[in-house]
Formats: sequence, C-alpha cells, structure tokens
Amino acid sequence: MGRRSRNRSSAPARSQPPAPAATTAKDSGRSAKRPPKAPRPTRRSRYGEPPPAPWGSFPLAEVSVLFALLLGVTGLLTGGREGKILIACAAVLGSLAGLELSLREHMAGFRSHSTVIAGGIAVLTLAVLFFAGVSSLLMLPIAAAVFATAFFALREIFKRRSGGSGFR
Repeated sequence: MGRRSRNRSSAPARSQPPAPAATTAKDSGRSAKRPPKAPRPTRRSRYGEPPPAPWGSFPLAEVSVLFALLLGVTGLLTGGREGKILIACAAVLGSLAGLELSLREHMAGFRSHSTVIAGGIAVLTLAVLFFAGVSSLLMLPIAAAVFATAFFALREIFKRRSGGSGFR
C-alpha cells in the first residue's frame, strides 16, 4: 500500500495566487517575506561543471595529451637516444596539459589542486637550481621550502575562491 498524502481535505486543491504581504511604515514599501538575494554568478555555470577554458571550446588540453601519447609511442618504437628524448618530451607535454587543467580548476574554486601545483613549482625550482649550478646539498631544502610556501599560498587562494572551503 502506498503512502498517504499529507493533504487530507476532501475538497480538491485550487490554484490561488499568493496573497500580498502586508506592509508597514517600517518596511518602507518592502514586503515582509523577501526571498534572499541570489549569489553573484561566478565563472563556472553550474555546480559540478569545470570552469570554461579561456580559449573557448577548442580542446587544447586533449590535443596536447594526444600529441604526447603519439610522441611517447614514437619514442618507444625509435629507441636509442632519440627515443629517450621523444619520451621525455612526451612526459613534459602531458604533464603541462594536466597542470594547465589543475591550475584552471584551482583558480576558479572548482577543485583544490594545491599539492599538484606546488609540486610543479618545486620541480621547476629544482630545474632552475640545477642549471644554475647550485650544490645538490642545497637544492632539496630550497625546493622543499618553495613547495611549502606555494602550498600554503595556493590553499589560501582556493579558500578565497571557493567561499571558505579548504578542499573540494
């Protein structure tokens, strides 16, 4: 047997417009039951949808990943020194495509990618220190400090953009 409805009156429900709310001198013409203001629209259109790309509907990240896969397969088939270079280029290109999407989602307040972005900044710092000729004993502590600083700064940026949430 199904559930009974809460409306137990025998008379059929009639569709009536809502009665206007009474106003007083204090209201200055405003109704007593005013709906709350809707939040300002953000860059993303709906909850659960990632933010739009700045270049429109062109699938740049997907094309980059496809090109990285093609480079990787070509590198595996080529072998030797040229193959290793192609595989390294494929890894860099695929990583950049993922990092771009992570950065876009993070800055829009859609999802928190603080660790991934801070890790990318730390790896970039390690590369700069390596090519600058800094001692390997100093490289790791400097990169760790850069990672920690970037992580906490990115976390605060996400909290501001997401409305106070530390992760999503």
